[in-house]
Amino acid sequence: SLLDQEWIGLEHFKFLFTDPNFYRVLRNTLGMSTINLVLGFVTAIGLALLLNEIRHAKFKKLVQTISYMPHFISWVVAASIISYSLSLDNGTINIVLLKLGIVDEPILWLGMETWFWGINGVSDIWKNVGWNTIIYLAAITMIDPEQYEAADIDGATRLQRIRYITLPSLKPTVIILMIMNLGYILESGFEAQYLLGNPLNLAYSENLDIYVLKYGISLGNFSLATAAGIFKTVVSFIFLFTANHFAKPFDK
Repeated sequence: SLLDQEWIGLEHFKFLFTDPNFYRVLRNTLGMSTINLVLGFVTAIGLALLLNEIRHAKFKKLVQTISYMPHFISWVVAASIISYSLSLDNGTINIVLLKLGIVDEPILWLGMETWFWGINGVSDIWKNVGWNTIIYLAAITMIDPEQYEAADIDGATRLQRIRYITLPSLKPTVIILMIMNLGYILESGFEAQYLLGNPLNLAYSENLDIYVLKYGISLGNFSLATAAGIFKTVVSFIFLFTANHFAKPFDK
């Protein structure tokens, strides 16, 4: 019963902080999260700016629809597409690189452990960049058109309008999303790493969530899984409030 349980204090936390595997998966989690965060912001803002400059309405909607579509594909299907594209024999990437003469022989992409972070980052961007642009496009539509008209009268180019009007107007949105995303710095994902990971890239593909599943839940050690979850929560709070503190000088 609940009253018969033994209180062991910080025993599971001591195990986590003395386990070399924990520090390895923590490194992988932070590495993949950082790559996804940086690439996610850059590509989403860049795509939103490009879409905003398209004047042909039908073509703009077509590009938006194509960019949104991967978001609605499950990671099971997406991982199958990615794995096939990166396969050694008939992979699209290897075929293109061989045809262009960039490589002399096919590359086992998912067998190169140090490349996994980059592959995961590009895969995440392919799947979510279109969806992530929605909020930036919404923020752009809220910009007063008179600012662009005044810039046109003053002879501003497109790049100058983006630099002096669009990007400064997006600053509050970017800062809010940055604060929120830093709160999820230890949430590098699960499905992509679990489905694309294999024994050849395990040293770089295994993250904190897979660690909890592998060494906690699968072995029935729910206390260890809970300790790892509490650690994630504490770190997320620290990053969230730290990001909010440092964001105040940039925007109120």
